[in-house]
Amino acid sequence: MFIKSDTVKGYDVELVATTVLAIVLLTFIAFNLSPENDIHSRVSQLKYTVSKDKDVTFDDVFLYSDTKWTPTSSPVNLGMGEATYWFSFMVSPTESQGSRFLLEVDYSLLDTLDVAIYRNVGTTPLATYSAGDISPFLDRAIKHEKPLFPLPSSAQSQRVLVKVETAGTIRLPIRVWEEAEFIEFTSTQNLMMGLFFGFLCAMGINNAFLFLTTKRRSFIYYSGYVFNLALTLAALHGFGYAYLWSEQVWFQTRAVVIFANITILFATIFTRDLLPIVKHSKRIDNMLKIISWSFGISIIISFIMPYSILIKLFLAMLAVVVIFIIAVGIWLSIKGETIARYFTIAWGFLLISGMSASLDNVGLIDLSISSSNLLIIGGTLETLILAFVLAISYSHSRDDLIKAQQFALAQEVQANTAKENLLEVQKRYQDDLEYKVEERTLELEITLRELSEVNNELERLTSIDPLTGMNNRRHFDKRLKSEGRRSRREQTPLSVAVIDIDHFKQVNDSFGHTGGDACLIQVSKALQSELNRLSDDLCRIGGEEFALILPNTELSGATHVVETMRQAIDNLNVEFDGHHIPLSISVGVTTAIMKNEEHVLALLKFADELLYKAKESGRNTVIHQEFIG
Repeated sequence: MFIKSDTVKGYDVELVATTVLAIVLLTFIAFNLSPENDIHSRVSQLKYTVSKDKDVTFDDVFLYSDTKWTPTSSPVNLGMGEATYWFSFMVSPTESQGSRFLLEVDYSLLDTLDVAIYRNVGTTPLATYSAGDISPFLDRAIKHEKPLFPLPSSAQSQRVLVKVETAGTIRLPIRVWEEAEFIEFTSTQNLMMGLFFGFLCAMGINNAFLFLTTKRRSFIYYSGYVFNLALTLAALHGFGYAYLWSEQVWFQTRAVVIFANITILFATIFTRDLLPIVKHSKRIDNMLKIISWSFGISIIISFIMPYSILIKLFLAMLAVVVIFIIAVGIWLSIKGETIARYFTIAWGFLLISGMSASLDNVGLIDLSISSSNLLIIGGTLETLILAFVLAISYSHSRDDLIKAQQFALAQEVQANTAKENLLEVQKRYQDDLEYKVEERTLELEITLRELSEVNNELERLTSIDPLTGMNNRRHFDKRLKSEGRRSRREQTPLSVAVIDIDHFKQVNDSFGHTGGDACLIQVSKALQSELNRLSDDLCRIGGEEFALILPNTELSGATHVVETMRQAIDNLNVEFDGHHIPLSISVGVTTAIMKNEEHVLALLKFADELLYKAKESGRNTVIHQEFIG
């Protein structure tokens, strides 16, 4: 798929303008989401210690000597660890006229967060609080998306102890606010976050409606990606636990990984649908299929596997997948796919922000901006540019469709012109043609009449056994199917008998084929003479084998008919070259109401089996039995 050069230049200018504007706007928003520096000055002597003993209490830690503590600074980022971390810091005096102070931990993904506040002297805490993902949201001291605790009013500095246990990253961005400051900051922050999540929801809903109107799958894949990206970031910032699943404590501990896996799943499916990968390489397309299945399986195990393993596994898979998709985009760009170039730029923003946030979370780098806010910038830039790429792809597809329609219209015009020319030629020779047609029609009618008579005669001859003059196997097969359909339609019994002349090979061996033919003629006449209904049909279906079709006949009636035939053959006096030839027949007869086409063949087969039973019983006998198929 290629775009004309002037169109490409126009798209390039729009893309650059959109990207620059988005970067400036989102950088402004992200830095406005960070508080002023003076709120950190209220916290001092920040230090931490690590304990593997789960039974250590606040009173024990309060009495720890300074040698057990390691100084640090806020925001604390100690990477991943499964031990119990204890933090200690001093808070400036919180006595203020008509206002109270709040302690905020600006990180929503800690499993356990217990806080105890002490005066400088004494060991009895002034207040204790609990928060974290494994605690119900409604039990928090202040119902806020981030852990937020009221500080007791005090004219002296207070010592705060914090206990942290988590399967993820040990992060503790500590802030002490005056309530008025906090309200002012959060009003701005909530506005920015509302704009951000509103933007993502609007993009998702818009593309969902585009899918309903255009039936183009790329729109619904993109919509799924955007919605799950919004849910992932909502889980990261604590909005999901605060407003969506506040009573689902178990789900909160896994929400980030679940929604993040679903997000990348939709991203890979969207990539396969948007980019013409299969046109250039089926192997790479299959690799993307495998990646999609891998994230689908990861979604399932996210409900089972421990979070500490899940988050590491996901970050590793994310790094591989994002780099791989960017590599595919660069490869397609080299192949001349212009859309792939824009696509690569979009994923580049996600790679930079996602990798930086991941390295910040595991403590390998220290960012001046919150990793969550960095993900907001990267995710929004990618969402904007991917929407732009999707619009280009759809516009290009629509242009191709219009060109195809125009080409088809031109072809139709040419066809109509040719048709008009043809009509003129036809009109020119119409009179002569009508006369010739009438003449040839008369000749054809005569020929068809003669041909029909010949065909009827041929049909009759091909259905007659030339030796006995009765109907042959070809006629029998057609008649059996016809009567089978009637039995099924009218739910009437159909009887079939298979008749065989006993020891007929000995007749041929003793009297030759001429004697055998004489016997067949006599037997066929004798059998035919025992039929009383026009609907009954006796056919020669083999050398010395005959078959009888008895429509609308119960087994008892069919048995009576074939028994009179057996007696007639037993009493038949056949003379040939002065010799008396004794003859007898064996018969298998059965009856059933037909159910389907195959049932008819099964009925005939069962009658043939009954014939063999008659021969095994000593011949010159009739075996009859209902067919249950």
